[in-house]
Amino acid sequence: MSTLPLAAVNSATVAKAETQKPHSVDSALPAMLRVWAERAFWWVASVGIFVGVWEFCWWRGYADPLMLPPPHLFLANLTEQFRFFDPAGARSLEEEGGGFVSVLIVMGWTSMRVILGLALGFFGAVAIGVGIRYFHVFGKLTLPTITLLTPISPVAWLPVAIFLFGIGNLPAIFLVFISVFFIIVLSTLSQIDAVPAHYLHVARIMGANKRQLFRYVILPTILPSLFVTLRLNLFAAWMVVLIAEAVGVGSGLGQIIMMARNTFNSSLVFFTMTLIGLLGFAFDRALLWVQERVLWWVGPSAVAAR
Repeated sequence: MSTLPLAAVNSATVAKAETQKPHSVDSALPAMLRVWAERAFWWVASVGIFVGVWEFCWWRGYADPLMLPPPHLFLANLTEQFRFFDPAGARSLEEEGGGFVSVLIVMGWTSMRVILGLALGFFGAVAIGVGIRYFHVFGKLTLPTITLLTPISPVAWLPVAIFLFGIGNLPAIFLVFISVFFIIVLSTLSQIDAVPAHYLHVARIMGANKRQLFRYVILPTILPSLFVTLRLNLFAAWMVVLIAEAVGVGSGLGQIIMMARNTFNSSLVFFTMTLIGLLGFAFDRALLWVQERVLWWVGPSAVAAR
């Protein structure tokens, strides 16, 4: 049995043909720079228009600076914003300013909870989905319960997470896990059922056993769609981790947002929201980078989805 995924034969053939075309590094580099420059231009244009409208509304008096401070106000004194990210007791109330390292630490803790929850949820869900389809009795025993639990909002699991794990990192990781687990289980089942029958027939003709059928045909076929599902649920994971941090953890960006709300500090609210948006964007790009390298047989079409 060939080690090349059957689902990748056409893409691999096209890619091989493309690599045989004469090209030079000198010609490829400017093309890559043009692609990056174009993406950067549209990204800056999009964000610039959004910020410009916001600043215009402030300038015309349509936006109350106490409720909706524009970027030039909540970014005016970053050291004062950094002060709220310092650990309790790190500095007295009389001291001014704060450290950027504290901001990075808070962002790091939130990112760690999202990464662990997503990884556990994704790999656990794919394993359960495959088990349901491969082991008849296991599927009969688990699928009804999973279908029953899927519609429950991850936020509703917060009291359960606190009951089970107390206060700390585990409730937040558990909520991120819940936010992706059930959806990806059902997506895995759907994708396995949608594997083209001729892929399976050809693999059996070539002598593939059950294990090889899964490894070289089914898994390469379902992984692209599963990665898309994971990327779509990435933002839901960010929502629930912030809620968990505000209630069940007591640290992280969610806790900063809650503190800003309680103290009516709108500048801190929007500064923290900016950090959350940048982190979410970075996570989406990182997940896309992983997708392009793990799903090597998909080809350049995956890049076009960006």
